[in-house]
Amino acid sequence: MRAIQVSGPDSGLQVVEREVPRPGRGQVLVRVAACGVCHSDAMAVGGMGGFPRVPGHEVAGRVEEVGEDVPQWQVGQRVGIGWFGGACYRCDPCRRGDLISCVEGRVTGLSFDGGYADHVLAPADALAAVPDGLTDAEAAPLMCAGVTTFHGLRTSGALAGDLVAVIGLGGLGHLGVQYAAKMGFEVVAVARGAEKGEFAEELGAHHYVDSTATGEGGVAGALQRLGGAAAVLATVTDAEAIAGTAGGLRPRGRLVVVGVPQQPLALDAVNLILGSRTVAGHASGTSKDSEDALRFAALTGVRPMIEEAPLEDAQDAFDAMMAGRPRFRMVLTA
Repeated sequence: MRAIQVSGPDSGLQVVEREVPRPGRGQVLVRVAACGVCHSDAMAVGGMGGFPRVPGHEVAGRVEEVGEDVPQWQVGQRVGIGWFGGACYRCDPCRRGDLISCVEGRVTGLSFDGGYADHVLAPADALAAVPDGLTDAEAAPLMCAGVTTFHGLRTSGALAGDLVAVIGLGGLGHLGVQYAAKMGFEVVAVARGAEKGEFAEELGAHHYVDSTATGEGGVAGALQRLGGAAAVLATVTDAEAIAGTAGGLRPRGRLVVVGVPQQPLALDAVNLILGSRTVAGHASGTSKDSEDALRFAALTGVRPMIEEAPLEDAQDAFDAMMAGRPRFRMVLTA
């Protein structure tokens, strides 16, 4: 099989030939049809998962072979594999049912080889069923960007009809706005530049806030003038922009951080305390959460905006993603 691997520091992404692996007990071999290119793949390229390593945690394909003790998946079944790479089921979070917080932190494309390849071998509990209403290229980005925004919104505490803001209209944000609108929230999209307002409306936003022209109180003031947000989904990587939204929460509102800034967040403790507001990180979701995100997207029409590239062009696709050129997700196809 073909695989795109990182062989060592500064090696870049190299096309190599490998033997097709065979599944062991509790494992499934998946023939990859599409794999999204995510910013987090830079961790694998940088060596976080060791060398050599095949990146990719936004996988869609079909089951080709199952190992022993895997009754839930059948050969030919459409499946996806996301950031969640399975759980140990022994640690305290797992025993409490919080599988995404497993202390072993198994991640597809870091803990084991990912989807920049013709085949991927994964733990059976890392798989999610893909509905027929989605193509492979559409399903792939939903295994990370999709489940992160979908699950972040549905666990935010906001209820249908509540005002919910999505900060950013990039790879995560353009999905967050769609999911939020389809969930029945009154959606505020926040981004830089007046020209993005029409696009936000097309995605389903009811209001648009240009963060460069907000007037008094900045983005927080704009949200308060709309009544205060029950939840803010922060998809950007600008620490100042994320922190600047906390004041726009209504009392007991929740700021859900899914973008990863390089700088720490500077927050006004008085504002948090007086309004009993909370700030929470959100770690993607389990394979079942991914399955829910896929089914909801197929049911409601949520779709990622993608650019496709052949597997052998992985380096170019990765470079384009890191430079922020695609609108909005790069997807490698077989």
